[in-house]
Amino acid sequence: MTARFIVTGTDTGVGKTVFAAGLAGLLDGFYWKPVQSGLQEETDSEVVARLCGLPAGRVLPEVYRLKMPLSPHRSAEIDGVALEAAALSFPVLATPLVIEGAGGLMVPLNRRTRFIDIFAQWQLPVILCARTTLGTINHTLLSIEALRARSIPLLGIAFIGEEMTDTQKTIAEMGKVRVLGRLPRLDPLTPQALAAAMRASFNAADFMEARA
Repeated sequence: MTARFIVTGTDTGVGKTVFAAGLAGLLDGFYWKPVQSGLQEETDSEVVARLCGLPAGRVLPEVYRLKMPLSPHRSAEIDGVALEAAALSFPVLATPLVIEGAGGLMVPLNRRTRFIDIFAQWQLPVILCARTTLGTINHTLLSIEALRARSIPLLGIAFIGEEMTDTQKTIAEMGKVRVLGRLPRLDPLTPQALAAAMRASFNAADFMEARA
């Protein structure tokens, strides 16, 4: 089966979109964000298209595009759109697919369903993006517990930020989780810099194990 997996974060603003762009490029794959909230500025799919270094068409269109930069459930209510989990059927492709969630695991899709509920149905391996800054131990261990409580396969942690050796070691040991690598903050953030950082920090073979 083809490698495909979910990229999610311990919180919003962790950096998972940049990581997802880098991963899609590293694996020469496709990217898909099923629900986009906020259209006034550059969307996540547009960020990925700009940074991933892949040919046009590798960034798949969203199922739902919502105007306000809010939780999807609230943004949809403002737009008068009914978000349905059944509409979020992931595409089956012959090449790797990177699927990006919205914010953290408990973000509501609607008033009945959270993204973690959808991930539990999909049963695709999850890559959990986590900051290295203060507070990440709590957020990351809680996210790991939530995934395991629902028997969602966790491929590993991708840290984002500056090196924090003890913090990263603590999460790996207490969470009994694999650390896939660490993506540093890049300035300037260019396709070339991102591709180089991904090659230096991550092993593509580790992700190709995630076949579902």
